[in-house]
This record gives sequence, structure tokens and C-alpha cells, in this order.
Amino acid sequence: MKKLFVALLSSVVLATPVMADPEVKGWKTYDSMGCMLLGDCTDDIQQVRSIRDVQKYYPSDSYSSVASEFDSIVGTLDKIGVKVFLADEKYFPSGHRGVYHTVTNNFFLNTNFMHQEGVLMSVMRHEGWHAAQDCMAGTINNSMIAIIMPEDDVPMLWQEMVKRTYMLQPSAIPWEKEAMWAGKTENMTMNALAACAAGNMWETYEPTPMTREWLVENGYIK
Repeated sequence: MKKLFVALLSSVVLATPVMADPEVKGWKTYDSMGCMLLGDCTDDIQQVRSIRDVQKYYPSDSYSSVASEFDSIVGTLDKIGVKVFLADEKYFPSGHRGVYHTVTNNFFLNTNFMHQEGVLMSVMRHEGWHAAQDCMAGTINNSMIAIIMPEDDVPMLWQEMVKRTYMLQPSAIPWEKEAMWAGKTENMTMNALAACAAGNMWETYEPTPMTREWLVENGYIK
């Protein structure tokens, strides 16, 4: 289990805020990202409700090949209480393309990368998988996440890639390796989110022994 938030290394009609963003210690830092995640910073952040909102932000780019899956993910996320936002790159530390926050149940996409439909879809699937992991841990209304797949089920390609990417954050590897797999696999995230929305997450995906122990101890399952 992991608390607070999980960030993806690589992660709109802009609303005008009532007042300027509060002072942050520096842009493109974890401080600025925290300001965004907690809702204290709102400038240059816009909720995404469909691929049309993304298209408006990047009018010269085409998203036709990913529109159906994207809209399905956004729609299902909305059903389970997760909101998606496009946010200016100033909020993200270097290399972060997206981030999901388990406390507010929102995730944010870095506008510096979302002009490419392949990247957009990869980040959507990845961060959406973290939302599904949140659901697997009992409910999205807590600050815990749980792996969905047995660790050995993750293809070795993604296991090795995540080990290299997160060598300085080894505790994140179990969650990140299946999220990276989902990020590159069409409809894998959509299927997990659909199970969450339908209320049959634990029937569709057999909890791992440690997750089942957690769920029983906390009264989520018998």
C-alpha cells in the first residue's frame, strides 16, 4: 500500500481563477505540484470531460485514433468520482507527464506532452490504472492503493523498464510496473475502471493475498 500520490515519470478550456495562484517556492518542483494537487493553485488548469477539450487545446493535432478509448476512460472515471485535468507544465517537476492524487481523486496531465495522441493515451491509461489501484484498496475514498495483478504476471519488459526508471524509488516498483504495462495496452485500464464502476472489482480481479488480508481487516470483504 502507498499513501498520498503516485507520479508518472515521463504525465481544455482554461478557466480564469478568481485570484492568482498562491506563492510557491519554485515552479517545476514538487512544491508547485503539491500546490496543484491540493487545489491551492488553479491558474492554467482545466478539467477535461472528453477528447474535445483536448482537441481545443491543440487544434492542429488529431486524436481520432484514440478518441473512443479516451472518452470511455474519462466517462468511467467520472462515474467513480475521479476528475481529469490538463495543467500547465510549470506545475510538474522535470520528466513528469502526469500524476494521480489518491486524496483528492484527481489526476493531472502535463500540457507540454499531450499534443501527441500516443503519449496522451499512454498517460491516461497509466494514471487511470492508479485510480483502479485506488479502487482495489477498498474505495477511492481512502488514501491507499493496492496492486491489481500478481507481480509475476507483469511482462518482463515492463518489470525491467520500471526497475531502471524507479531505481531511486524501489518502494514504488510494484505499483508502477503494472501501471506502465497498462499504459501501453489498449483497454486494459478501461476494463479495470469498468469493474470498479460496476462494484465488482474483487470478483473481476482476484486480490493478492496481502490485499485480501487488508480488505478483510478493514471490512471491505468477508
